[in-house]
Amino acid sequence: MPIVSVVDTALSDVDADVLILPLLVGGDDAPSTVPGSPEISEAITHLEASAGRGDLHRIPSSGLTGAKSLLLVGIGEEDLSAAGAEDLRLAFGAATRSLAGVDSAVIAVPGGTAEQRAAALEGAALGAYAFIAHKTGTGGSAPKPALSSLALLGTDGADTAAVERAGVLSEIVALTRDLVNTPPNLLYPAEFARRAEQLVADLPLTVTVLDEKQLADGGYGGIVGVGQGSTRPPRLVRIEYSPAGARSSVALVGKGITFDTGGISLKPAPGMDDMTSDMTGAATVLGATVGAAKLGLDVKITTYLALAENMPGGGAQRPGDVVTMRNGKTVEVLNTDAEGRMVMADALVDAVAEGPDLVMDVATLTGAAVVALGKRTGGVLGTQQGRDAVMEASERSGEPFWPLPFPAELRADLTGRVADLSNIGDRPGGALSAGIFLQEFVGETEWAHLDIAGPGFASTPVGYMGKGATGMSVRTVLEVLADRAAASDT
Repeated sequence: MPIVSVVDTALSDVDADVLILPLLVGGDDAPSTVPGSPEISEAITHLEASAGRGDLHRIPSSGLTGAKSLLLVGIGEEDLSAAGAEDLRLAFGAATRSLAGVDSAVIAVPGGTAEQRAAALEGAALGAYAFIAHKTGTGGSAPKPALSSLALLGTDGADTAAVERAGVLSEIVALTRDLVNTPPNLLYPAEFARRAEQLVADLPLTVTVLDEKQLADGGYGGIVGVGQGSTRPPRLVRIEYSPAGARSSVALVGKGITFDTGGISLKPAPGMDDMTSDMTGAATVLGATVGAAKLGLDVKITTYLALAENMPGGGAQRPGDVVTMRNGKTVEVLNTDAEGRMVMADALVDAVAEGPDLVMDVATLTGAAVVALGKRTGGVLGTQQGRDAVMEASERSGEPFWPLPFPAELRADLTGRVADLSNIGDRPGGALSAGIFLQEFVGETEWAHLDIAGPGFASTPVGYMGKGATGMSVRTVLEVLADRAAASDT
C-alpha cells in the first residue's frame, strides 16, 4: 500500500514521477480536455485521446508540470460535476493500478469538490496494490511493486481528513487482499489465527483462539466436522474491541475456509484453485475490525473468524453424517461442500450470545449468489434493519450489494430426515436457503448476512481491483460500524 499524503502546490510545480489528471469527453466532437488546465488540454489536442471511463494515456510532461510524466484517466463525462464518487474511485484506481514499479504519483482533480477529491484519492490508494510476495523474478523481469507514494493536490482540512481515511482504507483492504491471495499451503487455520494475533498486536484489541480440542469440548460440531478431514485442524478466533463508553455493539462473523475441496462431495477440478479465497469473509471482518480500531470508532465490536480446511481425508465427515451444533441443534450433512454455513452457524451462536445490537456475517457462501447477481454484486439477507444498514453503507462505499428475500416456503426444504435440519435445501434459491439455514442460529437478533461469493475474488481486473482478491465489502462493513458509532454519540 502507498504512503498517502496531501500537497499544496500549483499544478505546474508538482514534483513526482507521475501526475494523474482526469480527462473529460469533449462536447460536439471536440477534443477531450483536462479540467482546470487549458495548457495541458491544448497540448494533448493532437493525441485524439479517448476519455471513456477508465481510458488511460501516459505521456511525457514536456515542461507542463514538474512531474516526469502525465497520466490522463478518462472519466466518461463532459462535465466533472457529473462524475459520481464511484466513477472517480474506479477511474483513479485504474490509473494507479497501471503504475506498478513507479515510485511516486500525485493526483489532482482541478475544479472538483472535496467529496470528489476524496473519492479519487480513495480509488487511487486502493488501486495501488500488488501481491508479489512469491514472485522471485528468476528467469525473467523483476516483479514490480505497487506505487509506493501517493499524494493528493489539495489544501483544506477536508483534504487532510480524506488523506487520513484513504490511508486507513487502503491499509485494511490490502491486509484483506494479502490474506486472501496467500496460497493455501501457507495459510491454514492455525497460521491464519497466528497472523490475526500478529496483525492486531499493537491495537486495543484482545484475541482468544480455540484449538481443535477446545472446539470439540465446547460443542462446536459444525467447525469440528468440517475440519476433521484435514491434517491441519480448525480454529475459532475471537477478537474484541471495547472502547470505554461505547453505547452500541456489533458482532462480526467471517467464513474462514482456508481451502475448500468440497470434502467428500468433491468439487470439479477446473477452478478449484480459486478456493484459496474461501476464507475471504474471515479476512474481511478482520480487516474491518482493524480499521475500526485504527479510526477509534466508538462502538464495541466482537469478531469471530471461523477457520477450517475442508479436505476429503480418511477422517472427513460423510454425506449423511449428523453433527450437533454449538446451540444443541442437530444437522444432517447432505453435502459436505455446503461447509461454510456449518462453521458460520457455530460462530453465530457465540456472536448472538454476546447480546449485540447487530450481527453481520460475511462469507463467500454460495455459487447461487453468483448466478443470481453476477461477479461484481454481493447479496445481503437478514432482518429488515440489518439489510437496510448494509444497503445504506454500500451506497456510500460504492461497493454494490442487492437485498435478497427469505421466502418462507424454502424453510421446509431444510427440515432433516433424521435430524433437526439438513445443511442444504433444493437447488433453486440456493443463496436464499443458505441464509435461511443461518437464520436458525441467529434468533431474534438484528442481523445481516453478506454473500460475496461473486465479488470477493476477481478473474479480470476492473478499476481499483486487480485479479485475485478484491477486498470488496471491507469498506461497507466499516461504514456500518462507523454509522453505529455515530448514532450512539448523538
